Amino acid sequence: MNKTSPTTPLPQELDARMARFGLRVAAGLTEHSGSLSGDIQERLRFAREQALAKAVAARAAQPAAAAAVQATGGGTLALGGGERTPRWLKAAALLPIALLVGGLLLIQHSQWYEQIRSAAELDTDLLSKPLPPAAYSDPGFREYLNENTADPNNPSDPNAEEPKE
Repeated sequence: MNKTSPTTPLPQELDARMARFGLRVAAGLTEHSGSLSGDIQERLRFAREQALAKAVAARAAQPAAAAAVQATGGGTLALGGGERTPRWLKAAALLPIALLVGGLLLIQHSQWYEQIRSAAELDTDLLSKPLPPAAYSDPGFREYLNENTADPNNPSDPNAEEPKE
């Protein structure tokens, strides 16, 4: 374990740190408040009262908001409602997935078609060129001719007709 790596503090630790910082700031302000003029002391008192009122309101609203999330969620938090979600909205949520699958199938088909087309071009190029005389003496070529017995030009086929000149 690396001791120099920073760890993420827990939420309780963060709250405690924030409370300690607030207490230190408040103590520092209280300590130096005697040297301030009356006008500044009055403005600071008014700002403190407003901050306390906002904090009380925020604390009062916080449990109500948490209860509302639990009550409306019912165990799940859904965007756009719960049981009364329209069917067209559900279908619209599935539309991007359907488009993605369709696009992937189209890409696969086009790549498959391109492979077939390039193989056909290669075969056409090979078959359209004249055969060199050395190919007839190649044992692999003779084996290829022996495998194609249905070919009328195959000399080893006993049922093939003699080519007429």
